[in-house]
Amino acid sequence: MYDLSPALDAEVQPGTNILLAGPPLTGKRALAFDILASGVEADEGAVVVSTKDSAQRVLSDLERRFDYENRPVAVVDCVTKQQGINDVTETERVKYVSSPVDMTGIGIKLSEILEEFYQRREIQQNRVMLHSLSTLLMYSDLQTVFRFLHVFTGRLQSVDALGLFAIDSTAHDDQTMNTLKQLFDGIVTTHEEGEPTVRLPGN
Repeated sequence: MYDLSPALDAEVQPGTNILLAGPPLTGKRALAFDILASGVEADEGAVVVSTKDSAQRVLSDLERRFDYENRPVAVVDCVTKQQGINDVTETERVKYVSSPVDMTGIGIKLSEILEEFYQRREIQQNRVMLHSLSTLLMYSDLQTVFRFLHVFTGRLQSVDALGLFAIDSTAHDDQTMNTLKQLFDGIVTTHEEGEPTVRLPGN
């Protein structure tokens, strides 16, 4: 089981994919980072696929929560190369994709990291966060993003990982949101005021 506390008072089965939906600035990213942090503290792996922030920013935000130095923490950065910075060197911790449009590249880099964590490091439980689906939808149509996410969530399910996917719910129409929601086992909705609304399997 994946324990989501203290961020959310809940546990979910391995292979669960959760959508974190809500208006901008309602704490979706922070909530996902807190869920990743509680996993790392329990010796689980953590992967952030970032379509909004550079790996440098992601890692400095994670560093405020825990010391990741010798921990299985990795980032797939879809931002830096898109900004025209090409003299970047990949490490075990950071992989680069040319832009959020390159969904094939995202899938390949994620697979490389998961293989490293599961097979070489023998870490059985891994948490994967994608921030943000809204960025993917800015660059590609709904059908393309849906197909990509169908494969992505299926991959996480097949390796018993926990998937966390953030989306700015106010940036998309109801049809888009309803189409995407079909892919997820649970939905956590953040609000401008008050606690998040949690709908998870088994809870």
